[in-house]
Amino acid sequence: MPAEFPDFRLGNVLATSFTGTLSERHGDAVERVPVPHRLVDWLAVSGLAVDSCTVAQLDRARELREAIHAAATAAALGDALPASAVDVINDHSARGRAAAVLTPGGERRWRLGPDSALEDALGVIAADAISILAGERDGRLALCASPTCRAAFFDTSQSRTRKWCDMNTCGNRQKKARFHANQRRSAGTAE
Repeated sequence: MPAEFPDFRLGNVLATSFTGTLSERHGDAVERVPVPHRLVDWLAVSGLAVDSCTVAQLDRARELREAIHAAATAAALGDALPASAVDVINDHSARGRAAAVLTPGGERRWRLGPDSALEDALGVIAADAISILAGERDGRLALCASPTCRAAFFDTSQSRTRKWCDMNTCGNRQKKARFHANQRRSAGTAE
């Protein structure tokens, strides 16, 4: 990946991984799909390869991303889902015409239409969001404990008590901060 773009933070759930294309939402936000070809890249690594994306399509994708994030945040907090977010998610799901296909190796892949590949890909993401928001999967929606991140993620850990969207980023930063605070406290009491 080119150095001028931040790496993608991919998880096991398509819809919440998609919301992670904007991270550090409550700090210095990091836009991981700032230009159309970066959305094409993200879709490719997520198993939804498309040939192209326009600026208008990128805007629609970001609208879907923010609707999923708003709905997932509300669900994680036990609040009612925002009607406007539900409308956007439903609209994208209804527009998509992707078909699930089985590979000879027994894996599911998505077949996207030649003339509507990007809309089909967004439809798959919206349908995935619907399945987690409707409680159809084993897990729970949660919010990252990092005060600058607060990303929505789908917790499938056995105890359902995961705190971080990504242990390698947010969790590690919090552990380092706690370690350094303890070091400072220890140094202050040793004097």
